[in-house]
Amino acid sequence: MDLFDYMREHNKQKEAPLAARLRPSSLEEVVGQQHIIGKGKLLYRAIVADQLRSVIFYGPPGTGKTTLAKVIANTTSAEFLQLNATSSGKKEMEELIGQAKNNQGMYGKKTMLFIDEIHRFNKSQQDYLLPFVEDGTVVLIGATTENPYFEVNGALLSRSVVFELYPLSREDIRVLLYRAVTDTEKGLGAYGAVLEDDAADFLADAANGDARAALSAAELAVLTTERGTDGKIHITLDVASECIQKRVVRYDKSGDNHYDVVSAFIKSMRGSDPDAAVYYLARMLYAGEDLRFLARRIMICAAEDVGNADPQALVVAASASFAAERLGMPEAQIVLSQAVTYIASAPKSNAACEAIGNAMDVVRSSHTPPVPAHLRDAHYASSAKLGRGTDYRYAHAFPDHYAAQQYLPDGMEGTVFYHPTEHGYERRIREYLDKVREWQTDGMHS
Repeated sequence: MDLFDYMREHNKQKEAPLAARLRPSSLEEVVGQQHIIGKGKLLYRAIVADQLRSVIFYGPPGTGKTTLAKVIANTTSAEFLQLNATSSGKKEMEELIGQAKNNQGMYGKKTMLFIDEIHRFNKSQQDYLLPFVEDGTVVLIGATTENPYFEVNGALLSRSVVFELYPLSREDIRVLLYRAVTDTEKGLGAYGAVLEDDAADFLADAANGDARAALSAAELAVLTTERGTDGKIHITLDVASECIQKRVVRYDKSGDNHYDVVSAFIKSMRGSDPDAAVYYLARMLYAGEDLRFLARRIMICAAEDVGNADPQALVVAASASFAAERLGMPEAQIVLSQAVTYIASAPKSNAACEAIGNAMDVVRSSHTPPVPAHLRDAHYASSAKLGRGTDYRYAHAFPDHYAAQQYLPDGMEGTVFYHPTEHGYERRIREYLDKVREWQTDGMHS
């Protein structure tokens, strides 16, 4: 490294965002994640003993994945190399693997390869890494915000230990905030800022477990707030709320948390809790979820979970889908709220859903018998000669608009797929079908 490279690196570190400057250099400085790096825990022991094997760090943004990788870099005797999968390709991987081979072959030295956002690598890029992880050329440290069991090559996963990082607690973030404004070496201590307790509480709560969001807001507050009459910068509640602007909502539309919130949304509608359902709807709308996606989920719930207990539920859901797309936000939230609260409050039955499931099981697991002759199409020229449709009994020509005759194929007579419940409108359907099945058995209305 020449003088210019040194000065460039020095200035880069000096001008880096607060969250990057405050990254700890040792395990003792790490805040949070004690379930994996507390003293005596597996990861703690492996890092301290410099015996780390390939690992995947999985968790939401701002929870310390890169921080742990930097701590490992500072404590290991191995060479530490780094890639970001969003901006690197196979060429960069080949160069680093070549470097790792030299370390191993010429110096007998291990190489740790940290890949941030590893889920961004496609399957072939992940496959390329596999033999070098397997033979020990590199010790892989992957970081991802996505569920690795879906996004990372199964062969890589089988050779790695997955550590899940949790959103930081409010108290953890408070510790980091006070450290940030008092640390004179890496933080903002030289500015003489005072973080008021209610402002710290607000930022810790608003960041929703994301340390980076809280620290960025604190840095903005210190750098943009005028000094008081006492010469200090006072970070008040008003200043804090202005700097973070709006609450950070933990909702990644392409990630794992997305599926968690959607799951809670559907289960709340199914569970007849309109308050919870509309809360999760609000979270998704606030985070910018696609209206069409939400409308589809609402329609599915109306058919699957309400069904014929209230046939209007699907009508309401389908109408809401149309209206929401026509209106757009913010008015669409009113339409979707109407549909969600209606469906959550409606009587529930999944009998129609189970009916098609039962029928599909039979179709999949058995041969397909022919349609009874009297039900076949009688409109083409040769149908009468073949005896097709000739004995069909037109239901409306009989009392109660019902004619007893066989509808299921031979061998399936009496099979029941649809079992209406006693809930809502489906009770009336059940009563009618009980009569129809009785007529069918007795051969009445003939």
